[in-house]
Amino acid sequence: MGTLDVVALIAASTAIGAAARRGPLPAPLLLVLAGLAATAVPGMPAYGLDPGIVIPLLLPPLLYGAATDTSYPDLMAAIRPVVWMAVGYVLFAALAVGYAVHLLIPGMPLTAALLLGAVLAPPDAVAATAIARRLGLPAPITAVLEGESLANDATAITLFKMMLAVAVGEEAHWLDGIAEFLSSAVGGVAVGLVVMVPVHWMRRTLREPLLHNILSLLVPFSVYALAEHLHTSGVLAVVVTALYLGNRSWEVDFAARLQEAAVWRMAVFALESVVFALIGLQLPRVLDGLEQYGALRLAWYATLVFAVVVAVRLVWVFPATFLPQLLGARLRRRRLHHTWRSVLIVGWSGMRGVVSLAVAFSIPATVEGPDGPEPFAARGLVLFLTFTTVIATLLVQGLTLTPLVRRLDLPARDPAAEADAAAHAQRTAASAAAARLDDLLADPRNELPGPLEERLRGLAAGRVRHALAHDLPAAGGLRGQAPHTTYRRLAAEVLAEERRVLVDLRDKRRIDTETMRLLVRRLDLEEAILHTAAADDPGGAPHPPDGAR
Repeated sequence: MGTLDVVALIAASTAIGAAARRGPLPAPLLLVLAGLAATAVPGMPAYGLDPGIVIPLLLPPLLYGAATDTSYPDLMAAIRPVVWMAVGYVLFAALAVGYAVHLLIPGMPLTAALLLGAVLAPPDAVAATAIARRLGLPAPITAVLEGESLANDATAITLFKMMLAVAVGEEAHWLDGIAEFLSSAVGGVAVGLVVMVPVHWMRRTLREPLLHNILSLLVPFSVYALAEHLHTSGVLAVVVTALYLGNRSWEVDFAARLQEAAVWRMAVFALESVVFALIGLQLPRVLDGLEQYGALRLAWYATLVFAVVVAVRLVWVFPATFLPQLLGARLRRRRLHHTWRSVLIVGWSGMRGVVSLAVAFSIPATVEGPDGPEPFAARGLVLFLTFTTVIATLLVQGLTLTPLVRRLDLPARDPAAEADAAAHAQRTAASAAAARLDDLLADPRNELPGPLEERLRGLAAGRVRHALAHDLPAAGGLRGQAPHTTYRRLAAEVLAEERRVLVDLRDKRRIDTETMRLLVRRLDLEEAILHTAAADDPGGAPHPPDGAR
């Protein structure tokens, strides 16, 4: 696979991912289907899923991007179910799936079956986050799914290492596995706690957006590498660091923050697109060496394993949610309010992903036997069943999750209530800012010339009026738009006209290109503020006019 092949993969996957945003299918599903279809194209390069690349180079930035966007208060409110899912469920799923596969598939060694169970135990962080946010699930459900997906890889990878040691014939005891898991988890959290404060200090200190973004891109890789070098969990170290940085991102310089958000949106979008396309492209590799089983037997085995994986998750989530409520009133008060409908959604959202495939590909092809190296028993079947389960969960559960949410009639988010809360917060902040300005200008050391003071007070007063505009009744405007929506639409038209005039002045050699770009950038920032506010408007963001972008 050469450089051109890599470029083609990135370009094609991002194009498909962008197209998915305008279609009915979630991007992960469309990308996986595209990858599967691409394997039938003659001359398609062999895109391997190297665990030495996927885990240390793709997993840290994806986890970092997801964790920085996760609501820390919501996560802390859901910490009990998150721990139950990220640790308890992973251990239960690995053992339950492993033993079930050993019993259902003739000739499957118990060690290989338990290894398969460990591989399939963790749901995918990227798929869960992408689909949960696309569906607009209630905050408690989203918090559980996101929190579980951020931490479960650490449990699964540690468990996989223990199972692999047993499978290859090394002496391993379950007490050793528990000790390794605890040391890895505690060490990973400790690394994150130690690193997050100095990293945040550097982020606050740096005022140059370019240097700030270089630091931002280096953080997940550096933290992961440091934790792994210390033989602790790189996954937990990245998650802890990212949660802290995301929760305190408001302390960072605004210009660096704006640019950082754009950089990470681009990076995460490209990585997610490539990851899901790579899943589908693994079909030729997983089919290699399975001729002795036959197509019908393989299809039957794949169906069985998929059904077991889905059933095991459903068997776990209901008791794990409702049984603790029987332990006492104190636990009942601390738990989130979940109904059987919300628990069913959590149980049905267990899509597997690229981490399971990457871990499966790390299984060695040979092990040391009495007479020398010999093939690893059932390695090909483990790879195939991992691949088919990943594909089946993404397609079956991913495609049915939307109609299931609609059928269950979950309590939906209330856009009007959220807009009212945002407007109230904006009014409170704007009024506090205006009062603070009065205090500052009352100090003789802050004396300003009359025009500048008037302009500064006008900015503060304008923010208060803008916040109050949310309370005005809808009257007139385009198809009965609310006044603040009409205001944004008209403001976008005005900004577009300013851009056209600036470009015309540049074309007429009245100003140079650099001046035009500087002035257009200022207009772009103003329009970005308009569209950021419009994104919270239940009426929807106004469409920018032609030439506004």
